[in-house]
Parts: sequence; C-alpha cells; structure tokens
Amino acid sequence: MIKLPQGSIELFKDVLTGACHPESAWVPLATRAWAVAPKPFWRRRAEQFLHRWLDRRGWTLVKRAPFSEEKRNEGLDWPLFGYSMVGRVRLDHLQSSVETVLKEGVEGDFIETGVWRGGACMLMKILLQQAGDTSRQIWLADSYAGLPPPKNESDGWDLSGHPHLSVSADIVRENFERFGLWDENVRILKGWFHETLPSAPIQKLAILRLDGDLFESTKVALEALYDRVSPNGFVIVDDYHAWPGCRRAVEEFRRDHKERGAIVKIDGTAVFWRKQSSSG
Repeated sequence: MIKLPQGSIELFKDVLTGACHPESAWVPLATRAWAVAPKPFWRRRAEQFLHRWLDRRGWTLVKRAPFSEEKRNEGLDWPLFGYSMVGRVRLDHLQSSVETVLKEGVEGDFIETGVWRGGACMLMKILLQQAGDTSRQIWLADSYAGLPPPKNESDGWDLSGHPHLSVSADIVRENFERFGLWDENVRILKGWFHETLPSAPIQKLAILRLDGDLFESTKVALEALYDRVSPNGFVIVDDYHAWPGCRRAVEEFRRDHKERGAIVKIDGTAVFWRKQSSSG
C-alpha cells in the first residue's frame, strides 16, 4: 500500500493517466480489432477472436508508439498503463469540481457511471481524504465486464468484448487499496446500469460523472440519478463530443426536464453543467 503525502495531487494525476511512463502510449493491437474504421466483417471478427483467445491466456500484443503529451492531456489515447483514460484536462476539471462542492457546501455523494480502472474515482477519494471529509460516499457503478452491445446503430459503436475495457471489481478495489484509498465510504455498484442505478441506495449527489459512452447507458443513468443531484451539483459527461448517441441522450433528457444550466466545454470530448432545473 502506497501512502501519498500532502501536496502530491499533481503527481498523482500523472500516475493516474500513465503519463509517468512513455511506454503507456504503446497501443494494444486488440484496440484495432474493435476500431470503428471500416474493414471486412470476417476480418474484424477473426481479429476479435484472436485477441480474446490471447487475453484469456494472459497475453497482450502491442505496437510501439511515441508518447504524446497533448493526446494524453486531452484523453485522446488509451494508456496501456495507468488508471484513467480521461486525460489530464478532465482530471483537472474534476478536481476543481470537488473543491467547489466542498467550498460551497453542495450536499451529496459522488458517483461515476463507467469507471474502467477507477482512476477518476480515486482522484475524488484522495481529494476528500486530504480535505478531511468523511461524510460523503463515492459510488463506482460499472458492469465490470466491459461495454454492453449497442441496441442499434444509433446507440453507439460496438466495443462489447473488448478485453482492454473489461476490468473486474476486484482489480478496481486492488487499485484503490494500492494507494490507501479503500474504506467503507467507497461503494461498488456492479451490474448493468438499468439493473443497479434505479434502486441504488443513494440519497443525494453533489457530483454525477457519466462515462457510459452509449445512448442507452447515458439515458438510463440520467433517468435514474438526476433527481438525486443537489441544486448546483455538477453533472459531467465524458463522451458528449465523442459519441453522437451520448450527446443525443443528454440533449433529449435536458429538453424533457427543462434543464437551464448551461453546458460548458471541458475539452474536445467532455462537458459539464451545474444543475438548475427544479426536478429533485
């Protein structure tokens, strides 16, 4: 277990994004097997079968690639090493959101829907630790089995079965424990969002961070959790500019709920707003 000293948040964000290791830019060839770029169906399926077979045996084929600080800052590559793929800019914004919530006394817990290796939630937890706040819980909602298949073409791209995206709950817990961040206030919600989120024992939320990629995953999370977001709470959408289905889900939900909080750009992918609607 690694204990982080006070004042080490900036270094911790480098660790979370894998920026300490240039080799983290190396690309698993499995990523190309699930790429959106057009390729013959038979080749796509053959490549996916090969990489699933290798993954079950503990092997990963990678291609060396140069490290790009710009891409890593913007979350435009998936780090081979590290705990978060959201990039430094989004982590900086998340830190600012947590600090604002604490300063203004916005009530509620923090949740991320779609946690991968847990990096964004790890950052929220260490910020609470350093602030001495033991009243809030951090909820980690994920299938812990990768992305579900899209329901249709407008839902989003099919990354189901991608071995790089499937991280077990045990591994996420181990990641927290490695940095001394696991305690009774870290809660795992394991399962598909439509199964876990509506009945989750969450009273209030100060930060709702959505990272479910697909239209359905985004819409289900908003419908289940938005009424629990406190006034002036932060709603952060990781995939707004990257996944058309995600953006459509957000726009439909905001329209239906007459949300007045302005959408603000974080980087080329993510946005946020502070809840202004009267619901909840």
